[in-house]
Amino acid sequence: MPNEYEINELAKEESWRMFRIMGELVEGFDTLSGIEPAVTIYGSARLKPNDKIYTQTEEIARRLGKLGFSIVTGGGPGVMEAANKGAFEAGVTSVGLNIELPMEQVINPYTTQSITFHHFFARKVMLVKYAIAFVIMPGGLGTLDELTEVLTLMQTHKIKPFPVIIFNSQYWQGFLDWLESIVLAKGCISEEDLDLLIVCDHPDEVVEAVQKWFTKHEMVGKRAFPKRAEGSKNG
Repeated sequence: MPNEYEINELAKEESWRMFRIMGELVEGFDTLSGIEPAVTIYGSARLKPNDKIYTQTEEIARRLGKLGFSIVTGGGPGVMEAANKGAFEAGVTSVGLNIELPMEQVINPYTTQSITFHHFFARKVMLVKYAIAFVIMPGGLGTLDELTEVLTLMQTHKIKPFPVIIFNSQYWQGFLDWLESIVLAKGCISEEDLDLLIVCDHPDEVVEAVQKWFTKHEMVGKRAFPKRAEGSKNG
């Protein structure tokens, strides 16, 4: 059992942790204020520059950048690097929100603004805070975490409903099938939770979806659940 001294020291450590968290959030708000409109792009850190997804991500970010959108990523390699590279080439703000990891993640060289976080949840706040659309490229557990977090924030009305664009239908089809046939069928989510989830297979579809939403709030692209969406709209 810890003694009284150890308990007091632990309490002090927790108090200082609170201030470190506040410091990360303040730095994020100060650094990123004014980058709007921005698009956050998520995806795997493990994809290499010779991967087709890397090339497509770079094109998406470059074309969005040329339309005036800042690009926000997690700041690491893979998809994040590709997105920052596209933004850098377009001459717009290229934000990298890095995270301290046991296997050190070095921030990629294509960011024009960067922050390194210790706490994942502070970083997540900043990835969401300034975005008017979210592009979900193929990825692993971290990407799934970020995708479901964005949907949850919309479901609970903590953020406004913005487009959540899933790229590469073949990669994500199993996940989408599971959401519809198991999760939705079981009643664990409602139909409205997925109304802004759309699928794109080409960079130009992503760019069009983001641009149309930003200018007219029109949803374009292939609905993840087209029959369900049509039914709910008509009903």
